[in-house]
Order: sequence, then C-alpha cells, then structure tokens
Amino acid sequence: MTAFLIIGALGVLLLLASLILGDVLDGMFEFGGDLVSGSALAGFLGAFGFAGALALDATDSFAAAVGIGLVAGLVIGGGVGLVSSRLQRGGDEANVRTADLVGRDATVVGAIPAEGYGEVTIVASGHITKLNARAPGGLSAGTPVTITAVLSATSVTVAPRS
Repeated sequence: MTAFLIIGALGVLLLLASLILGDVLDGMFEFGGDLVSGSALAGFLGAFGFAGALALDATDSFAAAVGIGLVAGLVIGGGVGLVSSRLQRGGDEANVRTADLVGRDATVVGAIPAEGYGEVTIVASGHITKLNARAPGGLSAGTPVTITAVLSATSVTVAPRS
C-alpha cells in the first residue's frame, strides 16, 4: 500500500510543480501532443496511486489494486489531457476585421454631425468594437444603425436602421 501512496503523492507533487513552474516543466513531459501533458501525467499518477491504495486496502489483492489503479489513472489522466488540450487550443473567437462589418447592426454612442465623424459600437466575434462613423445627415447618440461601407480600418459609413 505504501508504494501506491507514494505514486499518488508523486502525482500530486508533479501537479503542484507544473502549476508553479508552468511551461518550464510542461515541455519535459510532452510526448504525444497536447493530450499527454504534465498535468495529464500528474492526474494519471495521482489517480493510479490513490485508487490502487484504496483497492488494495479493500480487496487485499495486488493484481486487483493494479487493475483498478490503471483504470482510474487512464480515465482521470485522459480526461485531464483532453480538457487541457481543448483549453490550450482556445475558443472560436476570430479577430475583428473592419471589412467584415458591412451590413451589421451597430449603435451610435457619440453623436454623428452632418459633416463630420461620430462614434458607433458594434459587438463582433464577442468583442465590443468602437469605430469612427459618418452618416448622410446627422444622427444622435443611441440611434440604431447599419454599417454600409468601410472608409478605413477605424472608420465606417452608417445609415439609420429601418
């Protein structure tokens, strides 16, 4: 039972070390892509050790303890590796490109004078973006608008939403 507890403790120590030292240790334990990372190895060792110790105490069978420890280690380690790789991959957010905003709805936040620029905001790809805006005729703050053209990377032409 002591060997299983030592293996479980090594898993916990490896997890703490990977949390504290981060990328320094993580590169040492990558040998299968993102799925087999330092945190996945730590999860496997911790689950194998502690589940094996519990099984050995309950059954007094070393073979059953190793089997149960392996199953628990593979499930926990695989789950940690899968979650870790998905988190590292990131979400599906995209960079906001002004050219992609034509036809999208926005809101005037800084009044647009008849012969000048005001400001509009738009939520694009989960980001609130503020742009300079021109309009044919003046528009007051709070007016819902549609982006009709792109003038530059930071300015657009808008029209009142109908």
